[in-house]
Amino acid sequence: MSGFSTIVHLDADAFFVSCEQARDPRLRGKKCAVGGRERGIISSASYEARACGVYTPMPTAKARQVCPDLILIPHTSGLYGTMSRRMFDLCETLTPLVQRNSIDEGYLDLSPCGFGSPEELEARVRKLQRELWDTLELPVSIGIASNKLVAQIASKLRKPRGFVVVPAGTEAEFLAPLPVGKLPGVGPRSEAMLARLGIARVRDLLERSESELRAAFGEGWRSMLACARGMDGGRVEVEREDARSYSQQETFSRNISDFSEIVRIVKRMIDELMGKIREDRKQVRTLTVKVRYPDFSQASHGRSLDAGTDLEAPFYPWVEELLREAWSLPKPLRLVSVRFSNVEDASAQLEMFDEENEKRRRLAQVLDGLNRSGGQTVVRHGHQLARKPGKV
Repeated sequence: MSGFSTIVHLDADAFFVSCEQARDPRLRGKKCAVGGRERGIISSASYEARACGVYTPMPTAKARQVCPDLILIPHTSGLYGTMSRRMFDLCETLTPLVQRNSIDEGYLDLSPCGFGSPEELEARVRKLQRELWDTLELPVSIGIASNKLVAQIASKLRKPRGFVVVPAGTEAEFLAPLPVGKLPGVGPRSEAMLARLGIARVRDLLERSESELRAAFGEGWRSMLACARGMDGGRVEVEREDARSYSQQETFSRNISDFSEIVRIVKRMIDELMGKIREDRKQVRTLTVKVRYPDFSQASHGRSLDAGTDLEAPFYPWVEELLREAWSLPKPLRLVSVRFSNVEDASAQLEMFDEENEKRRRLAQVLDGLNRSGGQTVVRHGHQLARKPGKV
């Protein structure tokens, strides 16, 4: 199978908004976004809203200014995690080698599938793209290449519902005309700095001498040059999260420095993961929060309970503390992730004599069921539980 490209990068289009539109089709074609109604930021915006200047993570107040008729949708607890799992479950019907990179994107390695030609492989991936829409009503963009780096860049070029194939051996040719900002690790500030040096396209970077590259990128010049050539030896890494840990991450299209907003994002991810933990009849003891900065450096901090639980409440009070210990404020963040570990079967730590926790568990399971059904949706706000406003 080395004769043609077999790595697929799948990237859901406007994932949170698309999940809400699948739940309520009346939102389709509308200027809508998922985010906080007052303070906070936009987590996901429809392409109609983006055309009006709404982006993530734009402050909600500014989004309302640039798009006065914006339909703002609060986060639906449990919905996004459920849709993500169903999306990747469908991917695993095509190949067992699926890397769930984040809640809305991942990699597939099709080399074990025995496709006899690039055309056969492409047809099957197009079928998967259609199945994701027909089954889940989720629009996704696809990139196919010989490695993860190029496949990821390809998937983001023609959103929404893009489908870009880079034949093996044409990686450098494919990347050369693209803006240098399409390369991983080159953010808006770096792109502006490179433009001042006359490096606007990837091909410009390839034409520079070693000394010029070293001056621009420091010790990372070799890896940046390899990137520009479309070289990447990374393998699709399959990890069964339910066996060892449960994790979720969110990468921001623009860096965030608002502490309160990051707290809300982390708590939402805790809600998403706990629904899966209860569904798997597991309990967890350790919560780890990781942050990543625009320069790709990162830090993390965790804490553990004395006994396992499948409830959100014991972990909520730790969120601000863990973030403050991991995050070197006021540096902005590119990514935040949550990981639950020290997983055990729920039967190992039954809280039979804790009536209050048992009540909370039964209520949480009811809410999980409502959220999975796609009907009346209930969202959690910290320790509070609130019914979500009616559909738009």
